[in-house]
Amino acid sequence: MSISRRSLLVSSAAVSGSALLPGLLKPARAEAGPIRIGVPTGITGNWAALGQQVQRSCRLFAKTVNAKGGINGRPVEFIYEDTQGDPAACVRKVTELVERGGVNLITGIISSPESLAVMPRLNDWNTIYVGSISGVGSMTAANFVPNAFRSCTSGPMRARTIALWLADSPKKRHFAIAQDYAWGKSSVATFEKLIADLKKEVVGQVLSPLGTKDYSSFIARIREANPEVLYIAMSGDDATAFLKQAAQYRLADRMQLVTEVLDILNIRPLGDAAVGLYGVSQYNFGYDAPGNAEFVRLFKAEYNDVPDTYEGEQWQALAFLAEAIRRSNSTDATAVRVALEGLELDSVKGKVKMRACDHQAEQQVFIAKVEKTDQVAYPVPKIGNAYAIDAVMPGCRKDTY
Repeated sequence: MSISRRSLLVSSAAVSGSALLPGLLKPARAEAGPIRIGVPTGITGNWAALGQQVQRSCRLFAKTVNAKGGINGRPVEFIYEDTQGDPAACVRKVTELVERGGVNLITGIISSPESLAVMPRLNDWNTIYVGSISGVGSMTAANFVPNAFRSCTSGPMRARTIALWLADSPKKRHFAIAQDYAWGKSSVATFEKLIADLKKEVVGQVLSPLGTKDYSSFIARIREANPEVLYIAMSGDDATAFLKQAAQYRLADRMQLVTEVLDILNIRPLGDAAVGLYGVSQYNFGYDAPGNAEFVRLFKAEYNDVPDTYEGEQWQALAFLAEAIRRSNSTDATAVRVALEGLELDSVKGKVKMRACDHQAEQQVFIAKVEKTDQVAYPVPKIGNAYAIDAVMPGCRKDTY
């Protein structure tokens, strides 16, 4: 009877995993060769700018870790694939990474629909996925699977933070605009419920198709509704385009703008027009923590700039993955999964813990305001409020509050 190399690898992994006892993470036999991590991300298309951030952090991580001898003596290699933000393409690329490339560690997927498309296959692939960007709440709730983890904040966590920030505001009338896909819908639904719980009013919402270039008709609807607060759940090129047009229409003179994703990527093209914008800063290069200071130092030395949101988020995901590999001394999916559950790190956001029950990383969330500083030549988000873990985390395997 002939046995394929792929079948042998899967069988060996299963035997190794079954030999593990809770708390005992040493594999049955030593592993050798490079640690290969697949990065199916947006290299072209609507998510290319975010994909560039993912790749910059991965390249810097490999350079830094390998200069110190790798992880447990094994060098780290990243294999990049372009998904263009398409869920079917993402599934196809991950299938190739796993079945042809022998890769069983995945990170860097951008859009929530891509993550949700890949996750049901992870068990059959014997593969671990650590999400660094996808924010849809159901990823760690209704769509939870054992081999998927999220190291970044979720959309509901960010919506909750904004609602907490608005709780003491005298402003009553709110309008929401979001990208028309899983994350945007999830965030708007959470935000609207939380605003209603505060006895405040949502006077309208619009969902914009991905790739929208002209937001004038949406802005007209927002102005007609005359809200006091505009909640924005957009990222990537869409967020940049909307914020540019919002500045042209001087929306900030008529209402308070607050965005769930306050990225340098989106506000830098606005120049001084971005000053005064509020929002959630998921990762902030100015946060005072030893792990963040070291990351910012390394990033500046390599790229002559400060890291943005998803460069920080991707670095945190890689820190989780690397530490799990170190502790388990293995890249076997079962061993890595056990090591990730309950893992606590001193990360770029301070203390961060991977919650074992639903694989959502527990972390504080920041509200920031765009300001001019002496550190950077362009306006950047400066942290104003930090909301504690117990204030922003939903219950286990829940995406509502």
